[in-house]
Amino acid sequence: MTVIDANRMHEIETRYPEYFHQSFRQRFGGLMILIATLLYSLYAVWFFDLPKLFAEAHWERVGIYLSQWVSYDVQPEFRIGDDGSIDIRYPRFSPLGDNPNPDWLVNNPDGSITVSISGTSRTVTVSKSETIVTAYGVSVPVDVFGGAPKVVGPVPGWMTVYDDNVLADLGFAGNVSISVDRVKIRKRFIGWANFVFDTQSSFFDKPVGEVVSLIVSGPRIKPDQSNLSLAFDDIWNNSEWQHGDVWTKLFQTIVMAFLGTLLGALTAFPLAFLAARNITPNRLLNQILKRFFDFLRSVDMLIWALFLTRAFGPGPLAGSGAIFLTETGTLGKLYSEGLENIDNKPREGIKSTGAQTVLVHRYGIMPQIVPVFVSQTLYQWESNVRGATIIGAVGAGGIGLKLWEAMRTNANWENVAYMVILILIVVFIFDTASNALRHRLMGTKTH
Repeated sequence: MTVIDANRMHEIETRYPEYFHQSFRQRFGGLMILIATLLYSLYAVWFFDLPKLFAEAHWERVGIYLSQWVSYDVQPEFRIGDDGSIDIRYPRFSPLGDNPNPDWLVNNPDGSITVSISGTSRTVTVSKSETIVTAYGVSVPVDVFGGAPKVVGPVPGWMTVYDDNVLADLGFAGNVSISVDRVKIRKRFIGWANFVFDTQSSFFDKPVGEVVSLIVSGPRIKPDQSNLSLAFDDIWNNSEWQHGDVWTKLFQTIVMAFLGTLLGALTAFPLAFLAARNITPNRLLNQILKRFFDFLRSVDMLIWALFLTRAFGPGPLAGSGAIFLTETGTLGKLYSEGLENIDNKPREGIKSTGAQTVLVHRYGIMPQIVPVFVSQTLYQWESNVRGATIIGAVGAGGIGLKLWEAMRTNANWENVAYMVILILIVVFIFDTASNALRHRLMGTKTH
């Protein structure tokens, strides 16, 4: 065991004072940060009233919206006439087309109609006097003969009785609304209805093999147009999914991001040389340009888009202008700071040879900053592809406006899912390409 005497201890304290004579901040800084974070969290809970917010949130809508992202429903309505006849009606623009004859709807010999909601475990049988709902292992008759509908027997938990109708919730498979003279059924299917061909297409409701056969070697459906061209037109002009319009708007979003970023970079590049203190020794000009960059950055891209849509009207021009203004401020700041942090030795060496200012910049500065500038610009372009979607929602054009229109209907959530997936794919592609280019320019390897 080694014993350290007083002199040796004093020598160690003198050599390493930071370990033996710590300040109050060094000793309790971590604890103070932890306490401050906890207090701020408690303040945020109180300020936003999170308990009330979570208690009053409509969490059931989350499941409804998510189910509508991956499925569609068909809503047949059975109207019971005074003579006991049952008339079947479908909503306008039904996914089944103008003359539906689904195999899950069966006309019984006694005049009743049985609808399979989910196989044989969940069915609805409609007759002139009663509607029988079978689900969860039980069959519940609902009397619809005169007066308000009345459940015969005990009311199960999945069925709700109102004054003028009875609602049966059958889970994801759908639901049934029963009133005196009509029964409305919502039957849900997994997938996206009519995603390729809509109900107006000549190829609608045909098997895949028959469609392929018609396109490859079948007789022309329209004498003046090949079947391949007709199929492409039907897909591109699909009235339900609007593929042509969606893809056009998506391309507009990409162009908006590219054009706005490119113009911002071209504008910010020369201004950055004037804003950098070590390049342009004019303090007043430096400060004016840097405050100008701050002003352009401090106004959010969404706000610029609102201003420009009021000035020039809605469309991609306003979106490109909003990105251009924001990127001029952002890239101007990044470029000027990059210039102020360059190594001055190459620049001074070239300047000592008597070279002109342009040559000094070309050979003493550009080799140092070009990879960094291009990397920063690529990152901003990638980010602006996402930003262009957001500003499109306020009228700046592109797929953002299309997405907002689909969300406002509160019914076309499958179309919303389609556009969101397209945006995710585009962002993923641009993110991958941008990362690869940045790593190549910076001379680093990707993993």
